[in-house]
Amino acid sequence: MKNRSLAVALVSLLTPSLLHAQSAPSANTPDATAANTPQQYTAPRTEWGHPALRGVWNFSSSIPMQRPAALGDREFYTMEEVMAQEQARLDREAAGVELTNIIGGTIGGYNDFWLETNPLDYNLRTSLIVEPANGRLPPLVPGAPVATGGLGPDSVGERPVRFTVGGVGKDGPEDRGLSERCLLGFNSVPPFEPSLYNNNVQLFQTEDHVVIFNEMIHESRIVPLDNRPYIPEQITQWTGDSRGRWDGDTLVVETRNFNNKTQSFSGVGVSADKLLVERFTRVGEDRVDYQFTVQDDSAFEAPVTARIPMFRADGDLFEYACHEGNYGLVNVLRGARVEEGTWDHENNRAVR
Repeated sequence: MKNRSLAVALVSLLTPSLLHAQSAPSANTPDATAANTPQQYTAPRTEWGHPALRGVWNFSSSIPMQRPAALGDREFYTMEEVMAQEQARLDREAAGVELTNIIGGTIGGYNDFWLETNPLDYNLRTSLIVEPANGRLPPLVPGAPVATGGLGPDSVGERPVRFTVGGVGKDGPEDRGLSERCLLGFNSVPPFEPSLYNNNVQLFQTEDHVVIFNEMIHESRIVPLDNRPYIPEQITQWTGDSRGRWDGDTLVVETRNFNNKTQSFSGVGVSADKLLVERFTRVGEDRVDYQFTVQDDSAFEAPVTARIPMFRADGDLFEYACHEGNYGLVNVLRGARVEEGTWDHENNRAVR
């Protein structure tokens, strides 16, 4: 795991004007309505008559999950504002200012060439959250745990570490975040959401199953469509237990039975109490709208819904071989032993 993953925790705090990709999307949308409300579209069908969702889809975004408080109830930017943000990005690039420097200081993150934080077409929304209507997380249930992890010194906390980036110590791998341990990706824990890179998902379809295959840590969810019951509630899993159905032209996936080792959503709660409802709708030849709703009565006082446009990506996904190249985790733990004076350099091991 490379240390670029540590930069993700702060992405949701950035305004769209700070985010960019290798190249800007095309400026062919005249206004907010056209950009965010696709024209009537009839999706092609599979051999079983279902809307065809197959393919690789990119869900990169420069839009923050939560609407900046200063925008109040404003739902859309104008195209002129978006173009001004793009020009500001170009000006920073010309001046040599890197996004990884803005959010990561001198941690040694990758330069901006490797980041993919803009969609393949413009999204004029001011937040990915669409419910509550103010574009922000609903009030938290009193006592709901909150832990964000992130860059810099370790967070105050204890095992199990439920956040994905950072850690609470360096005594063992169990003190580190889930993505550092190659257990779950920082952008693919259901629900999946945009981050700095690897924002791709591949959808497979058969007559009675759908597979949701996230690029990050090659996470696959096999979703039956045949009305079978959920597994017993006492059996829990990292990515839950999913069942799917068709609601008109929309694939609806409901997931429950999460274990208690991940968060509910956005740094809040414990996933054991979470119900996740995802909706996949083909709205254009090269676009699928992904919408998810997180309901967790032990974390939020109301459900939270986000909507993310996904655009067709050329090419195939390849295995994200996280464990095989996870030198970062080994070096984090070894470095801590050297720092505390318990590392035997001659025998390359820790000593007590």
